[in-house]
Amino acid sequence: MNLKIALFGIAREIVGQSTLEVAAPEGQSVQELLARLQQEYPALNRLSSLAVAVNNEYASDDAPLHERDEIALIPPVSGG
Repeated sequence: MNLKIALFGIAREIVGQSTLEVAAPEGQSVQELLARLQQEYPALNRLSSLAVAVNNEYASDDAPLHERDEIALIPPVSGG
């Protein structure tokens, strides 16, 4: 299956683009996707946290992914 991933903040800067399209096996988990992205983009490992949203809701590590899911990587946010 092909997954389209939206990237925000420092994650977008690390990857160098605002969206990624990756091929993945059907039912791949959020954790497996993150591990793959961290291997391909090692600088992602330096982030204190990296949340994943699937279909506009934060997803647990074991959540399975599907072809038409809207996936977003959300790095830590600071502000005042």
